[in-house]
Amino acid sequence: MQPSDVKALLESRVDGCEFHIQGEGCNFQVIAVGERFAELSPVKRQQVIYGALSEEIASGALHAVSIKTYTPAQWQAAAENTGA
Repeated sequence: MQPSDVKALLESRVDGCEFHIQGEGCNFQVIAVGERFAELSPVKRQQVIYGALSEEIASGALHAVSIKTYTPAQWQAAAENTGA
């Protein structure tokens, strides 16, 4: 799989989020930014993304997925702190 494939899957399965994907083969880093994460615990946030990719993880198409989730405000603050 390519990062664009993972992004397309997530965009089609998770509404209201912006995705940034890095990686190759079957190992990817996913950054998801969306207001939907504001009311969710860190575990629930992860479950949203893992749930959207469960078929690919079960089939082995995706092996390792690292996930970071942010609300838009958290994402902006993180960008400001890293100088991005």
